[in-house]
Amino acid sequence: MTVIDSGTSETARATADPALVRDALRTAQVHLRALQDDTGWWKGELATNVTMDAEDLLLRAFLGIATPEVTEPAARWIRSQQRADGTWATFHGGPGDLSTTAEAWVALRLAGDGADEPHMRAAAKFVRTGGGIEGTRVFTRIWLALFGLWPWDDLPNLPPELIFLPSWFPLNIYDWGCWARQTVVPLTVVATLRPVRPLSFGIDELRTGSPAPRRNSIVSIAGMFQRLDTVLHTYARRPLGWVREMAMRQAAEWILARQEADGGWGGIQPPWVYSLLALHLLGYSVDHPAMRAGLEGLEGFVVHEHTPAGELRRLEACQSPVWDTALATAALLEAGAPGDDPAVLRATDWLLGEQITAGGDWQVRRPDLAPGGWAFEFANDCYPDTDDSALIILALHRVSHPDPERLRAAIRRGTDWTVGMQSADGGWGAFDADNTSALPAKLPFCDFGAVTDPPSADVTAHVVEMLAELGRGSDERCRRGVRWLLDHQERDGSWYGRWGANHIYGTGAVVPALVAAGEDPRSRPIRSAVRWLRAHQNEDGGWGEDLRSYRDPAWIGHGESTASQTAWALLALLAAGEQHSPAVERGIGWLIGTQRPDGGWDEDLFTGTGFPGDFYINYHLYRIVFPIWALGRYLRAAEPARNGHRGG
Repeated sequence: MTVIDSGTSETARATADPALVRDALRTAQVHLRALQDDTGWWKGELATNVTMDAEDLLLRAFLGIATPEVTEPAARWIRSQQRADGTWATFHGGPGDLSTTAEAWVALRLAGDGADEPHMRAAAKFVRTGGGIEGTRVFTRIWLALFGLWPWDDLPNLPPELIFLPSWFPLNIYDWGCWARQTVVPLTVVATLRPVRPLSFGIDELRTGSPAPRRNSIVSIAGMFQRLDTVLHTYARRPLGWVREMAMRQAAEWILARQEADGGWGGIQPPWVYSLLALHLLGYSVDHPAMRAGLEGLEGFVVHEHTPAGELRRLEACQSPVWDTALATAALLEAGAPGDDPAVLRATDWLLGEQITAGGDWQVRRPDLAPGGWAFEFANDCYPDTDDSALIILALHRVSHPDPERLRAAIRRGTDWTVGMQSADGGWGAFDADNTSALPAKLPFCDFGAVTDPPSADVTAHVVEMLAELGRGSDERCRRGVRWLLDHQERDGSWYGRWGANHIYGTGAVVPALVAAGEDPRSRPIRSAVRWLRAHQNEDGGWGEDLRSYRDPAWIGHGESTASQTAWALLALLAAGEQHSPAVERGIGWLIGTQRPDGGWDEDLFTGTGFPGDFYINYHLYRIVFPIWALGRYLRAAEPARNGHRGG
């Protein structure tokens, strides 16, 4: 292994007072413990953007179930999120987003806002300047088509016959990521039936009259798919009747088979609302049990907030109790909580009850693999994921449970399933194995968000760290994961973060995993990562990376300091043996100096990622669990050295 100088000229000039660190950690733990539900789980709000609320109002208008009790507080929330320039963004502090602003404008028109009101004129001006409704994403124009505000003929065709393609055939539904798959199948029904339920207003204020963009070259994959779309539109006008009827019936059965116990689909908004639309168009009334369960389940995703201006109503795109509980449990254990701590045991019992022992779509690629993973949400048994499973096992491994055999059995099942989901290249994706086809992203329909689930550095790192902690660091599966991580290090020394913002998240996950798996902290990959983190520390001592880094490399590693991102950077540096460095001491000082009196941290900026470049998340629990994790590891690493022992 190549080793270079570790740069230890920055030695133990410790500035963080151990007593202050312990006090901060103690206060943070008290705050976290107070947030635990009596049944054992933690769940912070999962904040996104007003697209969720706009589409909720559009859905209710289409189904004929809109009421003032829902519309008024939802519209109040949408208005409250409009910025001074008239726009709505996809993340706090980000640039105005064309499609989000267009959908918010239409939703507020539904709520009774006049097109001539100042805030509406400002929004419409931004939309027109940005390319008009003609430049919005396909999803936005599908919603408009439902109300006759955009022609169905000008949307990409989605034939329901896709459901017949075998799993080995290109562009079969299992080539898509699970979230896209669950969205595409119901949309094939909606796009085939092409309903129109006119509204009392138009959207001329949002139009530019611009012609459609020129098609790509016929010799490109995207260009070939554009021309295939023309063929499919022709077929759609005169399909084989019996084939289409059978496809629609099979699509409906596929949708119903994946409805979860809470009434939803996949625990996330897009497949949920499109499945409701598809079933309704197939003749299911809003009083049908499947429809009623779906609509009632959405209410469980609603956040109500009372303000002097009136009640606000907003919709979470997803909920993260399993993920949050795993992180909170691991954070408490890192902070020194004993393995039989009552809060830890309550969380453990709840997590054990959430383990999934039924099959799901993942079996298409791994038919012989026994189930045993965990999902992200309260109810999503069809789609467990390797990321949650790895983090849960990392936490459970350190628990002293009164029924140790039950715990060991759950860890064994979960580990076997997670390991079995390794992709052929040695990495791990989140929900599926070998979900790497490049074709779905080339379709005219796919102009928003990631549509496949290839291996990523952050997920692979979590699985590698899990295996190392279980004593399986020398297993061939783990070594292949390590090689994947080393092969995917960026030239600047960082790692790309798929599910968190961005290179700070990826690097914060990978470095601890590599060190746990036996990589020498003095090795070139680790020292390169350390240099990158040092170079991107803010002057205030913290770290931050703006979400624009997914599209603009100038933002990589740059942004306002946040508690979660500072903690991720510290976790990497501590794993690399940097516990005595000024960079770590300044980072710890930033966490202590910005902590609120109640033990938490403020974090308006989004640091979670749904779809890189398009959809982002503010996990409200990140701002507490990751600082606890980092402070706990810092004390363990640094305090022995202060007592005359070698740290780390």
